[in-house]
Amino acid sequence: MRWLPFIAIFLYVYIEISIFIQVAHVLGVLLTLVLVIFTSVIGMSLVRNQGFKNFVLMQQKMAAGENPAAEMIKSVSLIIAGLLLLLPGFFTDFLGLLLLLPPV
Repeated sequence: MRWLPFIAIFLYVYIEISIFIQVAHVLGVLLTLVLVIFTSVIGMSLVRNQGFKNFVLMQQKMAAGENPAAEMIKSVSLIIAGLLLLLPGFFTDFLGLLLLLPPV
């Protein structure tokens, strides 16, 4: 159990590097780097704009005496999605985009 965090980090880095190499092989290194930077910018704006918007909405719900649980869940998932998009790599971008999809 002691080695589990190290194995998880190694596996994460291995997956990210493998996907990056495959995408760079298909699209080219420059376009791959542009995509990684682009998703980081999207993640930064998502965390900044949507996180603040949902925080204000939660405050309004609490002031009206309503339960802000749905907004809290939405806000947390948006912040996690934005942080995943901020991390460089396509695997974390994929996970972040999955969090942005509405539940079915």
